[in-house]
Amino acid sequence: MSAVATAPISEFAADVLTGLVHSGQKQLSPRWFYDELGSALFEAITWLPEYGLTRAEARLLRVHSPAIAAALPGDVAIAELGSGSGIKTRWILEAFAQRQAVDYFPIDVSHAALSNCSAVLDAIPGVRVKELHATYLDGLAQALSHRPPGQRMLVLFLGSTIGNFDAASARSFLSQLRALLSPNDALLLGADLVKPLPQMLAAYDDPVGVTAAFNLNVLARINRELDADFDLRQFEHRACFDQEESRIEMHLCARSAQAVNVRAIDRQIRFRAGETIWTESSYKFRRTEIVDLAISTGFEARSQWADLEWPFAETLMIVK
Repeated sequence: MSAVATAPISEFAADVLTGLVHSGQKQLSPRWFYDELGSALFEAITWLPEYGLTRAEARLLRVHSPAIAAALPGDVAIAELGSGSGIKTRWILEAFAQRQAVDYFPIDVSHAALSNCSAVLDAIPGVRVKELHATYLDGLAQALSHRPPGQRMLVLFLGSTIGNFDAASARSFLSQLRALLSPNDALLLGADLVKPLPQMLAAYDDPVGVTAAFNLNVLARINRELDADFDLRQFEHRACFDQEESRIEMHLCARSAQAVNVRAIDRQIRFRAGETIWTESSYKFRRTEIVDLAISTGFEARSQWADLEWPFAETLMIVK
């Protein structure tokens, strides 16, 4: 067998191979959106008037962080899954640091995001930032290995990232997270709520085209990193809402029949005109569904706060 045939491929290449080289619905994980350019484009999306999610969560955290801190007395460390730039986390850290020094573990697979997070949050008095370059659960396990006896852990899972999981996967993920934690540890879960259809669709298909650029960048990333020849002009961004599944879907639709070479995996990928790559699902919740999700995965939903301007909820869950 040749050396080429046995050479290992990257995780990105493996996902492209699994997701695109078959006859059924082509798909890519949204995790591959977030290279340096993709992260910058997402940051731009959060400033768009049509995308109210980030501002809604910021309003909730700014107002309710003192209540969150008061609900968790004693020595508390904080770990954040997918910290990103960490801007919204400032209010939570400041609320806990008023009581005593806080160890904060931002967990992210992006070195750039962790660096930005440290730059933003390391200057808060009483906060010790300890970066963890890891996936969610591996990073949380590392953070938990550092805590002294008697310390509680508050896990932050913000930005409605839970909406990227289907119902079964969300329950499985939270159950795995719960298995790592101890009684009286806590999870603060941010989740986007169901809202009028035009409002939801506009958030994922803005008139400026920033979301389209964000979606198309995953193809540009395949070109850059896997030596492919996608013609981005031959694909268009589409967003739709699946009422039955309560989810926004983002797709990249082929404008014409075409073949794309991905040399890093030595494959040619064929597209029919109108065929799509499903790149993201964003599930929307009702407040009672979040409470039910907590109960079914070993948590107690202790408190819940909702923004009314852009329906969004923060739910504080305690490990039973």
